[in-house]
Amino acid sequence: MKSNSLAQLKKELQTLPPTQLVDTLLRLGKFKKENKELLHYLLFEEADEENYIKNIKDEISFDFNAINYSNVYYAKKSIRKILRSINKYIKYSGKPQTSIELLLHFIEEFQGMPIAVEKSLALANLYDAQIKKINKEISKLHEDLQYDYQKLLTTSRSFSTK
Repeated sequence: MKSNSLAQLKKELQTLPPTQLVDTLLRLGKFKKENKELLHYLLFEEADEENYIKNIKDEISFDFNAINYSNVYYAKKSIRKILRSINKYIKYSGKPQTSIELLLHFIEEFQGMPIAVEKSLALANLYDAQIKKINKEISKLHEDLQYDYQKLLTTSRSFSTK
């Protein structure tokens, strides 16, 4: 089945009566968990971005505390799982500040791990990739915000893998 372009879908959605539009959105939410989570963000969380960021930071901290550090393999799997969820939340928001805040918190939690990151090339590469991602997001912001976030990044980056 071939799908139409977003412009065509937008035109068609604008012609629908409100009750049918609600039914369509609810039906869309039933198909995938991510669709339902995105609808939740758009309806309930988008208006209060600071609270959204705070809740996700709390979730990240909780997830880092639950990691099994007895084996590097299990730690890597858990860290990748945390990163997947962070990327999903970043995708929902679509705002560079949210992305930077969440990734900076991830870096801080990552640095606090009781595991030798230097011994795992995969973890070191994962850390470096997140630093690059933060720098890329910082470059999208206004100069004043760039300076503030760059300063935060350098202070939180006292830890280095190389």
